[in-house]
Amino acid sequence: MENFISKLLKDFESGKMTRRQLVQSLALAATAASAASATPVPESKGFTAVSVNHISYTVADYKKTREFYMDLLGMKPIRVDEDKNTQSRLHFGNQDSVLLIRNRGQQSDANAKPTVDHIAYTIDNWNTDNVRAELERRGLKPKFDSAALPTWASFNMEDPDGYHLQIGGFVKPGDSMYGKKPGSTGD
Repeated sequence: MENFISKLLKDFESGKMTRRQLVQSLALAATAASAASATPVPESKGFTAVSVNHISYTVADYKKTREFYMDLLGMKPIRVDEDKNTQSRLHFGNQDSVLLIRNRGQQSDANAKPTVDHIAYTIDNWNTDNVRAELERRGLKPKFDSAALPTWASFNMEDPDGYHLQIGGFVKPGDSMYGKKPGSTGD
């Protein structure tokens, strides 16, 4: 709103609009802002996603794809060991966003197109037990993933279209998985 008003004033000062047009535009903007703030926003009944944690991308040659994204978009490799020479993790942005590039399995067709295997979202205020209960209440059949413990935990499930969805969050003191090691079951 502040930028909009500033632009209106600049237009008025430079002679692009009359005083009457300025007053009308300001009155219209104030009315719209008032109406927008009075309109109730429905609260989410689920969780609040705060970032895309990672996108898992299946390709023919992860090293070639890794170099492409590093060169074109300035992504930075996270792991030096390259996960047993089958995948690479590239970090980007200000949050915990990662592009996970994986080789296709040996049984795959050599000419198969690359695919997005799954997308993982980080949600706010993670609590393993509460998240599991809400996902089960919704009939989503969550599968616990402890690979990133002790700092991050997640659940894998399918969305309504059968697409692999992963949601996770940062494990904090008080969480049932706090201090647990990768491989813990979460049950």
